[in-house]
Amino acid sequence: MKEVDYIIVGCGLASIAFCEKLRSNNKTFVVFDNNSQKSSLVAAGLYNPVILKRFSAVWKAKEQMSIALPVYAKIEKELGIKVDYKLQILRRFSSIEEQNRWFSAMDKPNIEPYLSSDLIKNSNPSVDASFGFGEVLNAGRIDTEMLITSYKIFLKQHDCLSEVEFQHDQIHFENNSIQYGNLKAKHLIFAEGFGVKQNPYFKTIPLEGTKGEVLTVKAPDLKMDYAIKASVFIIPLGDDLYTVGSTYNWKDKTKTPTEEGKEELLTKLKTFIDCDVTVVKHEAAIRPTVKDRRPLVGRHSEFKNLYILNGLGSRGVMISPYVAKELFNFIENDQALDVEIDVNRFNS
Repeated sequence: MKEVDYIIVGCGLASIAFCEKLRSNNKTFVVFDNNSQKSSLVAAGLYNPVILKRFSAVWKAKEQMSIALPVYAKIEKELGIKVDYKLQILRRFSSIEEQNRWFSAMDKPNIEPYLSSDLIKNSNPSVDASFGFGEVLNAGRIDTEMLITSYKIFLKQHDCLSEVEFQHDQIHFENNSIQYGNLKAKHLIFAEGFGVKQNPYFKTIPLEGTKGEVLTVKAPDLKMDYAIKASVFIIPLGDDLYTVGSTYNWKDKTKTPTEEGKEELLTKLKTFIDCDVTVVKHEAAIRPTVKDRRPLVGRHSEFKNLYILNGLGSRGVMISPYVAKELFNFIENDQALDVEIDVNRFNS
């Protein structure tokens, strides 16, 4: 029987952030992941402290950024990889009214550090932006595919990863511990994303799930080293490749890319990009979304060794290190969870 402090189910952004918290505190763990959930892998990976539709600050943006960026820097150093790319993000204005709303938003203390006061004129002949752009400051992109793929290799090397499907009905509760196969653990964390809907212990939580489709396109004439947010995002990847996304579908819960999703993205892209674009990849995944747009974190109401780390939506890159820290302090240091993320907020 192998004894560890934690069993973690899932190996997306939330799980990796929690693993890093465990490693920095000398806790032992094993991760189970069978590659069934893809939302972290197909995520655009932007960390952007501004909601660009409404020109408002992301919830706890300053706190999240201060926690997240050092975590990714530490992973880069220890794994010898590059995942954090500083990136200029430009919000395309469609009217003078939008320009005015941008500059009015700068009067808000919680958002002023993230909005440039300079109106940027368009100089790219392949981009239609006659009203110019506003620039988001302190933003960037995490290469989520590189991060997750490399981190799983790292876990394998340290004998901390099992790539078989986790069987929920094989959990046995013994006094103050959990037994699963040849493992004995003090705590079990479910970080399964939308896969939690198949989890008998947490399947009733109000996780809705929103399907998102993204494209990777090749556009040799575009010559962009910055991202644009308009009706869709277009994000440079290098080698004339760009990510275009994303759709939001609240009804379809399949992970199959659709022709409708592809056409929606290309139609919106062509409203402001005027050059040849070739689709080279089309992917889809289900984001773990919650109706109040806050994560789901905390302890099971009956089984005190079981916990959930979920509901990060479309901003997992920024939120995951913050919620990982909150859950770790809740378990190990008996610190109360932020009430806005506590899964039990829906039980009252």
